[in-house]
Amino acid sequence: MPAKRAAAPKKPRAPRKVKAAPGSRGLGAIEVSQAGEGSSKLAAEIAADGGAVLARYREPLGGHDVVLAALPLEKVAPTPYQRDLSETHVKKLTVALGKLDRYLDPIIAVRHGETYWTPNGNHRLATLRGLGAKSIVALVVPEPEVAFQILALNTEKAHNLKERSLEVIRMERGMVADAPERHELEAAGMLEEPAFATLGACYEKRPRFSGGAYQPIVKRCEAFFDLPLREALAKREQRAEELLAIDDAVIEKVAALKAQGLESPYLKGFVVARANPIRFAKAASFEWDATMAKMLAALGKMDLSKVKREDVARAGGYAGSTEGEE
Repeated sequence: MPAKRAAAPKKPRAPRKVKAAPGSRGLGAIEVSQAGEGSSKLAAEIAADGGAVLARYREPLGGHDVVLAALPLEKVAPTPYQRDLSETHVKKLTVALGKLDRYLDPIIAVRHGETYWTPNGNHRLATLRGLGAKSIVALVVPEPEVAFQILALNTEKAHNLKERSLEVIRMERGMVADAPERHELEAAGMLEEPAFATLGACYEKRPRFSGGAYQPIVKRCEAFFDLPLREALAKREQRAEELLAIDDAVIEKVAALKAQGLESPYLKGFVVARANPIRFAKAASFEWDATMAKMLAALGKMDLSKVKREDVARAGGYAGSTEGEE
């Protein structure tokens, strides 16, 4: 009689999240109105810069100081590490605000020298400039690090993969300049996902890089480095070069398939999936060097003569494709 197989160990249940009791956190309405001392110096600086303080208060969740102010438009600029300006979005916003003749959505700003950086108001800023406005209303916070934390607060906004990745790598470059000895692992909450940093370095070098095809692989091979940001950034650059070398090999395979008469928008995703060494693996994480080496080797051995039209049709594309990819 064959021996019974041992039962697989049960996966431990994730702890149930405890729902916060209503009214158990943060400040009450009266407390919010009681401005802290942390905003008094900032209020004086705003006035000296030609702005006008409209209100001082503490935000209701963590009690952090905020100054609601009107700022001269010429003194406000976007941070250098946010997503690129969309001219289409600016045009739509310009038409809408021009018809409404009202501006009701303050930007967030931090003081940078004698100017103000907005990490989330680039389109509104460009729109008001286009409409000839003189000033802009902003929620000015005393802590300059909020300029880096804004990506985590933008989760409700529709950043596509390319925008998010470029924003993360630009933020990391900015952090290197401000605090080079800070470890990347310490900045994890601001950078959101390590895969975004590597994909962002790829997009910088190749704007039409197909990040969506590679994201599922990169995500399972990446982690934040417990290294100073300068060293971590160098490793991101190195990994981007390795990924782009794989992309070059994929592009060659796609061209060969097209030469065989196969035409489909899913060819690249098909080739990447065929070469993906961890596609059916159940583990949550994998070692970068070994995975990339296996993938490059698989591309070299791939026999395209056996690929049929129905194979590509069955693949049906890949998740996470981004606007503007090849």
